[in-house]
Amino acid sequence: MDFQFIKTYAPMYVEAAKLTMSIALLGILLSTLVGFICCLIRYYKIPILQRVIGMYIELSRNTPLLIQLFFLYFGLPKLGIFLSSYACGVLGLTFLGGSYMAEAFRSGLESIPDIQMESGLSLGLTKWQVLCYIIFPQAVAVSLPAFSANVIFLIKETSVFSVVALADLMYVAKGLIGLYYKTDESLLMLVVAYLVLLLPISLILSVIEKKVRYGGVGN
Repeated sequence: MDFQFIKTYAPMYVEAAKLTMSIALLGILLSTLVGFICCLIRYYKIPILQRVIGMYIELSRNTPLLIQLFFLYFGLPKLGIFLSSYACGVLGLTFLGGSYMAEAFRSGLESIPDIQMESGLSLGLTKWQVLCYIIFPQAVAVSLPAFSANVIFLIKETSVFSVVALADLMYVAKGLIGLYYKTDESLLMLVVAYLVLLLPISLILSVIEKKVRYGGVGN
């Protein structure tokens, strides 16, 4: 194991990790927003839009992110639409993640019995108040495990961004292997980098999930 090589090129992995996380965080935020909107459309069964959202979810979940990135980066320019590598990464992650988030949120909403909505309305609450104070808090507790799994999944999916010339962790690792043939050292730094990124997030989400599930928030 060449530790001098690791010491020399570790800063490149740090910079790549920053780029990876910036794309991942932005993609996750947009995915959450898209997923929430799609969830509400399907939950309230809005005509026409419900079918469109259903088609989007099926298309997104049944095509690999790699193909979606190829379309954004190489296909859209044929139509006169040019996007940067960074924009392609964010949009691709949002397109993929939005469908998974929508299903996670929908499962939470549909787990709440209709009688709770009816009971809230009978007490004089508006539909919005029932959603905010009765339905959503319970739905969050149910959908949080799926949401947490989707967050980890989307961060790991950033490993394919190198195909659109983004200098992410995988791009740096492949570049160093190709230049110096230091496969063991490059892969070791790659694994450590992803562990450093994913492990704290996974632990934090697990703690939040337990607190929400067992009513420990605020205690």
